[in-house]
Amino acid sequence: MSKKQERLKRANGVIIPIFSIPSAYGIGTFGKAAYDVVDFISDASLRYWQILPLGQTSYGDSPYQSFSSFAGNPYFVDLDMLIEEGLLKEDDLDSLNFGDNDRYVDYAIQYNLRYRILEKAYENSKGKLDKEIKKFRKKEEFWIEDYAMFMAIKHDNLDVSWVEWDDKLRNRDPKALKEFKENHQDDIDFYVFIQYEFFKQWKNLKEYANRRSIEIIGDLPIYVALDSCDAWVNSEILAMDEVTKEPLIVGGAPPDAYSEDGQLWGNPVYNWDKAKETSYEFWEKRIGMALRIYDLLRLDHFRGFEKYYAIPATDENAKFGSWEIGGGYDFFDHIMKKYPDRQFIAEDLGFITKEVDDLKDNYGFPGMNVIQFAFGENFDSNYLPHNYKRNSTVYASTHDSSTLKGWLDSLDEEELSLVTRYFGLKEDDNYVWKIIRALMASVSDLAMFEIQDFFEMGDEAKINSPSTLGDNWKWRTKEEDFTDELAERIKEMSRLYGRYNG
Repeated sequence: MSKKQERLKRANGVIIPIFSIPSAYGIGTFGKAAYDVVDFISDASLRYWQILPLGQTSYGDSPYQSFSSFAGNPYFVDLDMLIEEGLLKEDDLDSLNFGDNDRYVDYAIQYNLRYRILEKAYENSKGKLDKEIKKFRKKEEFWIEDYAMFMAIKHDNLDVSWVEWDDKLRNRDPKALKEFKENHQDDIDFYVFIQYEFFKQWKNLKEYANRRSIEIIGDLPIYVALDSCDAWVNSEILAMDEVTKEPLIVGGAPPDAYSEDGQLWGNPVYNWDKAKETSYEFWEKRIGMALRIYDLLRLDHFRGFEKYYAIPATDENAKFGSWEIGGGYDFFDHIMKKYPDRQFIAEDLGFITKEVDDLKDNYGFPGMNVIQFAFGENFDSNYLPHNYKRNSTVYASTHDSSTLKGWLDSLDEEELSLVTRYFGLKEDDNYVWKIIRALMASVSDLAMFEIQDFFEMGDEAKINSPSTLGDNWKWRTKEEDFTDELAERIKEMSRLYGRYNG
């Protein structure tokens, strides 16, 4: 059996998605403003910067529904850096309108403009970066060619899902793929170029953060999207029809107090027996890539590794799913042996069984406590600070919840009374900062806050409302939000409660 991972050093951190970073081009990137954010995090004595998945988003703009577990989001490639490289000119951007709302991303604008600009940079790169890109292709050959081919075929098919492609391309017929490549090599090379620039820029930013003693927490969705290169290439380890490639079973969550129909996610689930037969090859590559990109890895929907909720793909809701056995100990023994120096955080929110806790504790993974889930009729919730274990993380809010202020604003009189009694809040207290202080003082090894919590912003700054479409993954910071006074306030609290990163 694999040994437990080492406990995290007592510290704190902040959640700031890349798309939320200030930018003149409508969405956050890996440019200068990202380095300024790193400087703020360092000045505030925060050790961890948690970002959402960096993958290329599809319909709905969710980073948890990506075209690839390996490829990066083209929107994050900084255009000013492409100008510095000589791949673009300033007047290439002068006539372009990236929108006039510096608080929210307009993804339609990004989709319509970004690829046109990146195509121009790609054309200008020819003959300049050939050696570098060839070396990149060699290093990333275990995924990059499949991904670039997938995106080129998808583009050639007007972006429809791969399950609707011609039979031979859908089923990866070697002759059909060879013929497509011969006829579309330039399109394929374009997608490789984008990934070359993405990973070059991200590597430089991450190294800068690491030099400032900041570690990056990444996030690994448990499932892959149906419309993804992952599903196209690895359909044999997914619950999919062998011929049509349509999913037979999809993931989700059962009905609960919040949703009488449950949650129907639509992602194909794993055939864990088939995955085991391949020695978890896809998972090895996927986690290995994530551990290259991030310093720590949060395992999304951890309970699904023990048992997952399986819903017939033809069902209209999640009422009639069943719990099935996941990868469990065999899977994690394999992964922990393959990556002995890795560090994971288990996203163990929701209804968690003893079996899930045992799996998590067996490997020493810290779980999550979200203060917003703590208050019921009695003060007995595991999410209350007096019940925390040291080997855990506490979150004031997450990307799927209200902000701390938004949560407080939403409480009715009885609920607010429970909160004020527990934290000893007085009428003229700043409730947000009093709760931040209490979580900083808790025994949890890691205390995490959305940047919106430090800014004292309400749900106008909420990142995502689960099971909704249209208004998610959009919120952005402004440069003036990041003040020296705020950094000093966080730093002082970090020092007081033994979380100082200095």
